[in-house]
Amino acid sequence: MTTGEKVKMELKDKKVIVVGLARSGVGAANLLTEMGAVVTVTDIKPEEELADPIKRLSSSVRLALGGHPDDLFNSAEMIVVSPGVPLELGPVASAKAEGVTVIGELELAYRIIQDAGFTDSIPFLAVTGSNGKSTTTTLLDLMLRKSGFRTLLGGNTGYALTEGIYRIFMDSAETLGRCNGGHGPGASPDFIVAEVSSFQLEGMEDFRPSIAAILNITPDHLDRYASMAEYINAKARIFKRLDEGDRLLLNRDDPETAKLELEMIKAGKHKMNIFYFSRRHEVKGVYYRDGKVYCNIPGIPGLPRNATLINADEIMIRGVHNLENAMAASAMALLAGSPPDAVREALREFRGLEHRLEFVRELDGVKYINDSKGTNVGAVAKSIESFHEPLILIAGGRDKAGDFSMIRNLVSEKVKALVLIGEASGKIRDALGDITETVLAEDLMDAVTLSREMADSGDVVLLSPACASFDMFQDFEERGGTFRKIVGRLGEKHG
Repeated sequence: MTTGEKVKMELKDKKVIVVGLARSGVGAANLLTEMGAVVTVTDIKPEEELADPIKRLSSSVRLALGGHPDDLFNSAEMIVVSPGVPLELGPVASAKAEGVTVIGELELAYRIIQDAGFTDSIPFLAVTGSNGKSTTTTLLDLMLRKSGFRTLLGGNTGYALTEGIYRIFMDSAETLGRCNGGHGPGASPDFIVAEVSSFQLEGMEDFRPSIAAILNITPDHLDRYASMAEYINAKARIFKRLDEGDRLLLNRDDPETAKLELEMIKAGKHKMNIFYFSRRHEVKGVYYRDGKVYCNIPGIPGLPRNATLINADEIMIRGVHNLENAMAASAMALLAGSPPDAVREALREFRGLEHRLEFVRELDGVKYINDSKGTNVGAVAKSIESFHEPLILIAGGRDKAGDFSMIRNLVSEKVKALVLIGEASGKIRDALGDITETVLAEDLMDAVTLSREMADSGDVVLLSPACASFDMFQDFEERGGTFRKIVGRLGEKHG
C-alpha cells in the first residue's frame, strides 16, 4: 500500500465528530476528510464568531455550531476532542459510555502517522510540563534540523500536528519547507517533535513517544482540574505507554517529577531508560555545575561521559528556566542522535520565543520585558528569579485557581511594585499586596503608564501575568503584542 492507503481504508465513510473549532479542530477535520471520513465539526460558539477557522476548513466538512446537538453525537462512530474541550462534556461523556471511540487530536495524529504506510514508523519526541514546553520543543527542533534531520514540529504550540500531517499527505511545497527541514520533494519527517499539554494527554490511548520529557510540574489549570493530583495524573499519562527501549527525561530538581518516578517503579516501568537534567545535581543525562553544562549520556560519539557540552554563558537564551529548557532540549537531541556540534550551534544561535522574557525596549534607563506567556504562578516565579534588577511587575488576568502566595518570598525580595490588571487583580492584591507597593490598573495601557511613572533608571518593567488572558484578550499572544505596541509608543508626542 502507498502512503495513507491503510488508514484511508479504515476511516473511509466513517462518521466522525470533531468537537471544538480551534487550530487543532481545523487540522483534525481536514485530515479526517482527506482520509475519507464523513466529518462534522461542532462548537459552542456561533458561526459569526468562527469566521476565520471556517475559512480554513475543507468544503466537505459539515458544521453544527452554537451548541452540541445530542442527535449529532448519537450517530457518531468516532469523536475527536480538541484540547480545550473537557472529556466530561455531557454529550461526549454520554457517547463514550455508549461505546463510541473518543480520542484527542494528538491521539488522532499518532494513529494516522503510525498506519500511514511509511517505510519506517516515524518516532515522536514529546515534551510536557507546566512551563517551558514551547521553548524546549522549538530548540529541540532546531537542534535536530541542524543535525540534518527532517522534522515536523507541532502540538500545543501554534501548529497543530494534524495540520502538518495533512500537508504531508497533500505533498505541498509549503509542508516540505516548513515541516520537514526544507529537504526534497516527497520526503517524510525523520522525527515528529510534539509539545504536549495535559489537555492533549487526557485524550490519548495508544500514543507512545520514543523519547518523552516532563520538564516540571507546578500548579496550573486548576480551574479545569478538581485537584492538583488530577492535574499531575494527566501529565503522567505521557509515560503510560512507554516500555523497554523507550526513553524518559525528568527534571531531577522538581519534587513532583521525583514522585512520578516512584509511581513508575511501582507500575513496573523500571525497565524504561530514564535520564535527567539538573541545575543542582550530577545526573545520568545533562547537568549544570560551576558555569558549565555537562553531558553524562553513554554512547554519544565524540562526547565522553561527564564531558563539558558547552559553557553556560555561550547559551544565547538567558534565565534559570531557560538553562533548564536548554539542558532538556540538549538531552533529547543527543538521545535522538544529534551530534554534539549541532546541539552547541543551536544553543549559541537560538534567541528564544516571542512573549517569553522578550526584551521590548529600554527607555530612560528602564527595560521593558514581555513575558505574556507566563500564564501560571510557577512560570512567573522562574521569570522573577531571572532578574537582579528591581522589578515593576504587571500581573493579572483570568485566574486559573493559582496560589499566588507561592511567590510571596520572591516578590518581597525582588519586586519593587505590583501593577495589577484583570479579573484576578483583587485576588492577587489580597495575596501579595501587603509586602510591596501595589496598585490596580484599569487596563494594560493604564498598567504600562503607571509602571513608567513608578520606575527609576535601572529598573525592569516585567509583564508576567500569572493568569490566562481571556478576560481581556483573545490569547497570550494578543496580550503580549498589545504590550509591545504600548511600550513602543511610550515617549511619543501627540497633538
